[in-house]
Amino acid sequence: MIDIKPLLIQIASQYILDPNGAHGLSHWGRVLENGLSLADIEGGDITVIHLFAIFHDACRHNQTVDPGHGARGAALVEELLGDLRLVNRKQLDLLTQACREHTDGKTQADLTVQICWDSDRLDLARVHIEPDPRCLCTDAAKTDRLREWANQRAIAKYIPPYVNIQWKPLFIR
Repeated sequence: MIDIKPLLIQIASQYILDPNGAHGLSHWGRVLENGLSLADIEGGDITVIHLFAIFHDACRHNQTVDPGHGARGAALVEELLGDLRLVNRKQLDLLTQACREHTDGKTQADLTVQICWDSDRLDLARVHIEPDPRCLCTDAAKTDRLREWANQRAIAKYIPPYVNIQWKPLFIR
């Protein structure tokens, strides 16, 4: 796994929203943990899943409807990782696709991309939307057990400990 701290510093330098907002750091942390839980069951590229969590909403302009934020996130991926020193070409392609298309409602893609999309969709309860199993990609995400686990954490606004300890200090201005 790559050290994401340098990437988070670069993301923080251009991040314009409140890191405590609905699409901020606690959401990113839950997306990461949702993705890792799905990967434990389904497989997938852990590096891409990890990076998706910190890039997918990194270029939002607001906390509500923001068309294009996925494409802007994918562009940031290309800018920060395009030299292929930290990821290989396949990982870069999967990550940019996952970011670019994560709000399009698609369910068919490479398994890793599907896990990325599901990891975000499983956190919709934070904004009072119950994830619809028909809009999820993987069998694991469609299970009642995993959806209920993710929903409870989203509703409670659970913050993974590393978010406050490691991530949040990088976003303090």
